[in-house]
Formats: sequence, C-alpha cells, structure tokens
Amino acid sequence: MGVLAGKTALVTGGSRGIGRAIVARLARDGAAVAFSFLRNQPAAEEVAATVQAAGGKALAVQADLGRLGDVRRLFDQAERHLGGLDILVNNAAVAVTANIAEATEQAYDRSMAVNAKGTFFALQQAARRLRDGGRIVNLSTVNTVLPGPGVAVYAASKAAVEQFTRVAAHELAGRGITVNTVSPGFTDTEMFRGANPPDASERAAAVTPLGRLGQPAEVADVVAFLVGPDARWLTGQNLRASGGLA
Repeated sequence: MGVLAGKTALVTGGSRGIGRAIVARLARDGAAVAFSFLRNQPAAEEVAATVQAAGGKALAVQADLGRLGDVRRLFDQAERHLGGLDILVNNAAVAVTANIAEATEQAYDRSMAVNAKGTFFALQQAARRLRDGGRIVNLSTVNTVLPGPGVAVYAASKAAVEQFTRVAAHELAGRGITVNTVSPGFTDTEMFRGANPPDASERAAAVTPLGRLGQPAEVADVVAFLVGPDARWLTGQNLRASGGLA
C-alpha cells in the first residue's frame, strides 16, 4: 500500500503538464484523487482512465478557477465523491507574457482571477473542509525571485500565492494542517512552450545549473513529499524545484 492509502486529494488543473503528473503521482501513492480541468474534457478523461487502469481512483471535474461559484462546486463534487478531503494542491494557472507597456486589462484580470483569486478561495474552501492533519500545497514559480521582461503580471499573481501560503500556515497550524509552496523552474510543459519563443528551451537549459529543463514528474515528486508523512514538520515553506535556478 502507498504512503497515501486512505487519503483523498483535490488537484486543480490536473489535465495536463505538472498538474497531470501530480494527479498520477498521488494516485500511485494510494490517494483517491479529484482534479479540475477547464476546457479539454478528452484530456481530462484520459488522465482519469489512465489512473483507473493502473488501479487508482480519479475523478475529473470541469471548473473555471477564476469563478467563485465553480470553486465551490468543485469542492462540493470532490468531497461528495471522495467522502471528504485530506489534501489540496493548487496548481491551476494561466501564464500571461507581456511587457508592462503592452499588457491588456483583460490579460491582467484573467491572470489574477485564476492564479491569485482562484487559489485564495480554494484555500478558503480547504480551510473549512479539510480534515485535521491535512496537507495543502500551492504552486508558484521562480519568476517571483527571478524577474525578467514580460513576467510582471504572472510573477505578481504568484507572489500573492506565496503570501497566502505563509499566512495560511499560521492560521491552520492549530489543526495540524501544513501549507507549503512549490516553485518550479523552467519545466518542459505545454504552458512553458506556449508562453515562450521557440528557442526558449535551449536558453532555459543553459542558465539552469543542472543543464536541462525540469520534467513535470520531478515537480510532482516534490509535491508528493510535502503531502506525505515525512513532511509533517514542514509548513510555511517555499521549495524551489528548479534544478538549482534561484
């Protein structure tokens, strides 16, 4: 039996990239997992089917994390189908790349709605619903400490997430609930490729001390550690899964 046998988990944004790897890893460790997706239902159903074929349990729920009603509905369905919640992984995000002089109000609002507002209100639901001794992990980015052209809105939305983590760690400590952040570096995902020019992979690998892009499964490994029993004495921390970057 896995270290998470008998536990239940909710992962936001679990149909692709890092989120998909987190769903697979937590299920492999024994947790029953619900996860959200925005539009790509076939991809979400494929994730759930893959987990179930391997003997795990996974439930895909359509939800827009930028809408408060969807956040509540996501938790309602996850709690009802899984019989309660022990773990929340806030992974859903949108990447906005635009110089400050060119960023649109629409792009700003959407990024803040999903990355900051969505994470905050998912944390609120978790604070009300997670069983004592639960685990929360919020995904951020090394861009909060490695600023560069075009990342102002994205980095700002994720900086808010890091502050939510620190405060929630204090507020939920009395119930034995730990709250931590994982900040990936350059990771080989559809989001990374879509938000960057074609040569970005080579340039990112060149400035990463370990000399390559990270893989989604490597970030999922760090998340799995934080939600497992060996991380029971870690809370309010930000682990940078970045290959030595930052």
